[in-house]
Amino acid sequence: MYTIEMKNPRQFFWAIPVLLLLSIIATETLAQDTSDNATAWIIPIVGDIEPSMVTFVRREARRALDEGADYLVFDIDTFGGRVDSALQITSFIMSIKKAKTVAWIRNTETSMGVSWSAGALIALSCSQIYMASGTSMGAAAPVTIGSDGKTEGTGEKTVAAVRSQIAALAEKNGHPTGIALAMVDYDVELWEVTVDGVVKALTLTELEKLESLKPGEAGAPKEIRRVGIVSPVGKLLSLTAGEAYHLGLTRGLAEDHEELLDLIGATMVLEESVPSAWDSVISFLVSGAVQGLLILVGLVMVFLEMQSPGFGIPGTTAVVCFVLVFGSSFLLGRVGSLEIILFMLGLGLLAVEIFIIPGFGVVGISGLAFIALSLILSMQDFIIPQFEWEWALMGRNAIVVCAGLLAAITGIAIIALLGPRTKMFNRLTLNTQIEQTASEGGGWQEDGSIESDFSKLAGKTGKTVTVLRPIGKAEIEGTTFQVETNGSFVNMGKEIKVVKVKGNNIIVRSI
Repeated sequence: MYTIEMKNPRQFFWAIPVLLLLSIIATETLAQDTSDNATAWIIPIVGDIEPSMVTFVRREARRALDEGADYLVFDIDTFGGRVDSALQITSFIMSIKKAKTVAWIRNTETSMGVSWSAGALIALSCSQIYMASGTSMGAAAPVTIGSDGKTEGTGEKTVAAVRSQIAALAEKNGHPTGIALAMVDYDVELWEVTVDGVVKALTLTELEKLESLKPGEAGAPKEIRRVGIVSPVGKLLSLTAGEAYHLGLTRGLAEDHEELLDLIGATMVLEESVPSAWDSVISFLVSGAVQGLLILVGLVMVFLEMQSPGFGIPGTTAVVCFVLVFGSSFLLGRVGSLEIILFMLGLGLLAVEIFIIPGFGVVGISGLAFIALSLILSMQDFIIPQFEWEWALMGRNAIVVCAGLLAAITGIAIIALLGPRTKMFNRLTLNTQIEQTASEGGGWQEDGSIESDFSKLAGKTGKTVTVLRPIGKAEIEGTTFQVETNGSFVNMGKEIKVVKVKGNNIIVRSI
């Protein structure tokens, strides 16, 4: 251990201020060097705000933080989108601590130059906002699609939830709270006022409270003057770039990268993220129309696989369809063990209904219900809705799933009626076994010989050995034959009559 011996105690007291001064100079120098080398990473938020956008923003922001970016610039260009996706993005941006977050609404030849609805919500979650001339921001009230296909406002419960969230975002990041509220609530009246010469945007409630303060009271201004109404009651606020800068929402106007870097104090752009092909594929797969189509094809193929021996093309197609449905949602973080368990349970109940229990009753309906519930839950991030917009989202998902199920049931019914008489289904149904039996000579006699003349069976009666769906086996005069109905199902052990013989096909009906 080394020790320092001071011969004169006064030297110690002189050394303290000198060391403090050197420490301050070193800290300022280090901070200046860091500022001079600050880097930015641009992440585009372009188009509809959807679940795939949440995954993209999270992935690229984490990549930027790992690369040491000092500023995360979110290039926003959107008319809006889903409320749940917007809230997930805002929560993620608010959680970023290692870098400063910047919202930038720029105007280019290919952009729309807007940050409306969910886009405004995302912009307010950033610590700084910059806009290019010719752009606009606002109109953030949550809406839903009515029965007539037109957009309409949601209920007060949803508005209240979004209003409190947007006010919290503005308050935390130092944005004018009144502007944020006027963008989301029709009942807010926003005024432009000057308080001691400083332009501010205040709600009528804030303004009246400030005006009620008596001179000398804490927080009372020396001078306050109403300039005019910015947003009256009954209208949503939307601001141009110039208006937003005038009212203090944005910190400046930036037309391109260079101007933005100068304003935020960065020297270079590390990278500008671009959505990959996989992002486009996932966005396509989780769209309502595609999900409904995959459900339709998957269920029809499950039915065909259950009606054919072994495991073949229908089963493989069904697996692919449901892997796409659940896999795309899994990549978005919306599928867990609950959804998989419900789906497998539903398929199991359907198999029991088809192969063990005659007819179609409670077990089959329960199987379809479990499958539908698993598919609905795979399309959302919650199980039990709490807000009105969550109920609306769950209703939309239920419509997509139910439409797919109904279309699948219709398709299965058509296949059951027409499949045995359509050549294209010969390789997918039990007709293959009928052809094999016919090629081997027909039905097996009790003495081991083979029945080859089917025409003489017309008008004969017998009893079903298996369930006819609509193809199965029946015993006619001591011989077992592969038979089929005209589409109807016949339970095992029922009396049947041969109504027609077409080549090797024996057509029967229940008596």
